[in-house]
Amino acid sequence: MPQTSREIAIKCMSLTGPSRIGMVFSPDADKKPRMNDFSFKSVDPKGYTQKRWEDEKFEYYDDVWGNVWYRIKGFSAGGEILTPAIKNWEDLKAYKPPDFENSPDLARVKKEWLEEKNERFKMFGLPGFIFSASRYLRKMEIYFEDLALEQENIHKLHTLVAEVLEIVINKAADAGADGIVYCEDWGTQDRTLISPDMFKKLFKPYYKRLLKVARQKNLLVEMHSCGYNWALLPDIIDTGVSCFQFDQPTIYGLEKLGAYLQERKVCLFSPVDAQKVLPTGNKELIRQTARDLVKYFHGKNGGFMAKDYPDLHGIGATVESDRWAYETFLEFCK
Repeated sequence: MPQTSREIAIKCMSLTGPSRIGMVFSPDADKKPRMNDFSFKSVDPKGYTQKRWEDEKFEYYDDVWGNVWYRIKGFSAGGEILTPAIKNWEDLKAYKPPDFENSPDLARVKKEWLEEKNERFKMFGLPGFIFSASRYLRKMEIYFEDLALEQENIHKLHTLVAEVLEIVINKAADAGADGIVYCEDWGTQDRTLISPDMFKKLFKPYYKRLLKVARQKNLLVEMHSCGYNWALLPDIIDTGVSCFQFDQPTIYGLEKLGAYLQERKVCLFSPVDAQKVLPTGNKELIRQTARDLVKYFHGKNGGFMAKDYPDLHGIGATVESDRWAYETFLEFCK
């Protein structure tokens, strides 16, 4: 009996013998569908509708946590915080967190997934995580000062964020999710943004709390993180992560990272490197890197899922580069 997309994704992430690599690719430039083992859903909190406005140079928008962002029009899809929701610690006392408990989207997601009949892996996107949500709520440069100087308030903030995320994780399970995914960009080009000791003290307890809830609900856990995160990987894996979604895996050294993740039984979910390879437009380099990803990360019991990069314009890559990567990954799906 052929394995379904859902079974393949589960076996890739748990390293229990998938029949092929996992594939998560959006439709191509001509809108033709491509292999996609995931059904991805997320929800907005009750009462939230995103606001957007612009001037001659910038586009502005808010997020579910109450922060205001801005981005230069015509460049990358992301942006930076302009106005954080918690400007000072007095604001924390009056802050009203987003209401995911009563999100009207949850019934819709549950209905849509029930109609899919378990063919694809049901992945639920969280609205950030401890680091990403908190640094936006305070603004990055202020938040890093807080980590050193305001640790009592930091614990209060992290607890508030964890309480919101715990609700979302439970709701994801109730809606029928097979896994959750969150984003935490921990690294620069050559090191982590904080020390392992600070991670252990200020973040690891909250990771363990939330991923324990996920495991109790039989949810697999995917974590996106950009940058060079070697120093934090052991502690993050200890908290219960099933799969790392890295867009820049070559920064680690593919063979070295592959050996480590296979040893720890953790999956890699990755495009052909979005920083050093896809933007080159070098067909042979792109194809060889795709083959190397499978070689080093998809062991005898699995451990690799391939994907596209969603913002080709933002990284200076072409649709041809994207197509070469996809076609090469297809070689491992026969």
